[in-house]
Amino acid sequence: MLLSIKPQHVENILNGNKKFEFRKVRCRPDVDKIVIYATSPVMQIVGEANILEIIQDEVEKVWEITSLHAGVSRQFYDKYYQGKDQAVAYKLGKVKKYKRPLQLSDFGISFAPQSFVYI
Repeated sequence: MLLSIKPQHVENILNGNKKFEFRKVRCRPDVDKIVIYATSPVMQIVGEANILEIIQDEVEKVWEITSLHAGVSRQFYDKYYQGKDQAVAYKLGKVKKYKRPLQLSDFGISFAPQSFVYI
């Protein structure tokens, strides 16, 4: 699946400081790779990451599992999940930065997805 991710989080994923990607909606269980689209101002597909595990549970439990390598502050996390009962965290494995960034059109996509799109 292709995920739209803010550039500061993309950088933390690529440099290994962020080993979990948080979402409010879980993808299909057969997805094993995230293609990383860096949102504005970058607006390019910059890499990919293997998914080792998909964690879905109560917001507090997911934070307990992921906090050491979340790559975001507790304040950011709490604000993101405010009013939600469930959290989804994709545990990232091998991350590959593309030597040459790609465009959405290279994947047959005409606009950046709000959250994710299957490819």
